[in-house]
Amino acid sequence: MKAVRILPVALALGSALTLGHNLAQAGEIRVMCYQDGSECDVTADLAKRFEAQNPGTKVIVDTVPYKTIVEQLPVQLAAGQGPDIARVTDLGGLSKYYMDISAHIKDRKYWDANFGSTAPWLRPTPADKGIHGFMSQLTMTGPYVNKTLFEQAKVPMPGAKASWDEWMDAARKVAKATQTKAAVAWDRSGHRFAGPAISYGAKIFDAQGNPVIDDGYKTAVNKFVAWHKDGSMLREVWAGSGGSTYADSIGEFINGNVVMVLSGSWQINRLQKDVGNKFDWVAVPNPCGPAACTGIPGGAAWAALKTSKSPKEVGAFLDFMASEAAYGEFSARTNNIPAHAGLAKKGVNYASAQPGAKAALGVFGSGVANLSPVAYQFQGYKFNRAIMLPTVARVTQVIVGEMGADEAIGKINADMQDALKQAQK
Repeated sequence: MKAVRILPVALALGSALTLGHNLAQAGEIRVMCYQDGSECDVTADLAKRFEAQNPGTKVIVDTVPYKTIVEQLPVQLAAGQGPDIARVTDLGGLSKYYMDISAHIKDRKYWDANFGSTAPWLRPTPADKGIHGFMSQLTMTGPYVNKTLFEQAKVPMPGAKASWDEWMDAARKVAKATQTKAAVAWDRSGHRFAGPAISYGAKIFDAQGNPVIDDGYKTAVNKFVAWHKDGSMLREVWAGSGGSTYADSIGEFINGNVVMVLSGSWQINRLQKDVGNKFDWVAVPNPCGPAACTGIPGGAAWAALKTSKSPKEVGAFLDFMASEAAYGEFSARTNNIPAHAGLAKKGVNYASAQPGAKAALGVFGSGVANLSPVAYQFQGYKFNRAIMLPTVARVTQVIVGEMGADEAIGKINADMQDALKQAQK
């Protein structure tokens, strides 16, 4: 009998609502997993090693489509069914179902040192100090630059601590010299907007942890609008849609219409594939404002679930997966940015990545150290969409001339308060 079984997708789907402990045996733990690339395959491989070190414990990795994690897992958990561990992205939304494994890990200090900055994302309440799992990887917002255009224009690229103003000036010169449509574009997303806003001094939260739209946020809005009005920003990305609809900027970058975009680390594989040999591209560190040089972190987590009847085995397996050796191998083989502080500092050897992707992963990985504590707080806030969605809708109205920036800030705040009231009902 195989130590680890990976269910075919059809079987996994057919049994998605019966993956609870009606199927589990003593000493057996089930892991519900989705993969963007090879995350579940690598996890199953690592699980064999764990089983060899822990005779009597069997780890079954059930590979399911992402849709199953989003739509069926919450239904399962609400019914008191479910796996022992799941790979999830709705961290706050599912947090009431997470199990505290603090009593079943070997070294709490190791976890606090390496996963302390993201641990609150998995906690059901701010007062909770438990360990409920860990981030399997980080994503991070940040910019990409068309290096070929910079070289053609003979304009030097700004350095690692350059400001947004310096990058905008350089990109404008390049766009003018190369007759590129626009200098810069940002994804039409309140999530993408939040990094520069925090860099410009937005605190996002008051001392009580309530969301606020402050002077720093207003500064970022004014800067962004001004860049649209002087033609530096590609107008179509934000002005091309209404309401809070998302639009990415990476397609415009791939098509050579902009010198620089603000998107995120999840686009690395797409760029590697779609740009090909058309031009050389690079990821660069997040530009600075007066308060920070930050992007916004995100990612997927391995969460321990209360439906488990085997908390000791769940704790032992997650302890193994969180170990520096296993976590480093997982990151390297899946081309993911580590959410492990020690590995982020040391760097990961992405042996299988192509040179451009490898370099970009290195830039994003080293950028983790520069992430603002406010960025972590923003990402972990259950109702962050109440800030993000009104930002997109109202800032667009300023860009197209329907209202002024001061009015937009007032409306973002009012919309946010309304959304919070609805969400907390």
